[in-house]
Amino acid sequence: MRTAAETQVRRPSVVRVLTTLLAVTAATTVVVELLNWWYAPEQEFGLAVRTGWAMLRSLGFLLLIGHVNRGRTVAKPLGLILAVTTVFAVGRLVVPRQGVPPLPGLLGFALLTALCVSVVALLYRSEVIGAHLVRHRKTLVVSGGTISWREAAPKRPPVTGWLLTSRVAAFTYSPLMLVPALVAGGAILDGRLIAVPAVLFWFFAGIAVSYAVLLCTAFLMRGKRWARTLLVAITLGVLAIHLPLCWWLLGVDGLIRDGAPLIAAATLALYALHRATHTPDPT
Repeated sequence: MRTAAETQVRRPSVVRVLTTLLAVTAATTVVVELLNWWYAPEQEFGLAVRTGWAMLRSLGFLLLIGHVNRGRTVAKPLGLILAVTTVFAVGRLVVPRQGVPPLPGLLGFALLTALCVSVVALLYRSEVIGAHLVRHRKTLVVSGGTISWREAAPKRPPVTGWLLTSRVAAFTYSPLMLVPALVAGGAILDGRLIAVPAVLFWFFAGIAVSYAVLLCTAFLMRGKRWARTLLVAITLGVLAIHLPLCWWLLGVDGLIRDGAPLIAAATLALYALHRATHTPDPT
């Protein structure tokens, strides 16, 4: 098997193909979002917020390129959740409130979907890439009376890839709640002052979820069984808060556009958690 030092010096050709594919996917995300904005019949506040959030995902792909180049193990779950949520984020903007989607938007969405599927296929089906993504983060290491900044295995017990996938998917709960909360803020600007308490609750709930997931997954990575139950409770609580508020403040259109991506992330988190529970711990 290729060692970590060899992986850093010589990257296999398939890894270079993956990094190029990720760069193309990031650029395509920006282009497709600009096309959707250009052809949108109404360039409203909600569309601007959703478009801005979807374009920020291009930065996520650039971050993923860095993880792939460094051979980090977190690249797989990060790539999976980025691909899934990107397809949902772009898909909800392609379809207008009325009428049929414009042809350029549909073609761009099809191209972006094909790129995301290709990224996931390479990450999870290529044995060469699997052998490349074996490195850990660098940290301060004290050895022999000297302090150095180098790669070191984490002190926590080894975890499965499914557990990492569940953690990364759960981290998307907060932004997926905050984006529609900001969109619902437009209802306040339209004179629906009765929605102020609900919008504020939605916004602060999204922030609180980020801290809850951070704390829960920290114990989850250390093999605490109660953390798995807590993550399931957090996921169900997020859905119980998010979906009714989407329906009440944004209507059926908002429930589909902003509820479906969170349902996809929650499903992925729970499925990965289930698989991790029934997968033997790595040695």
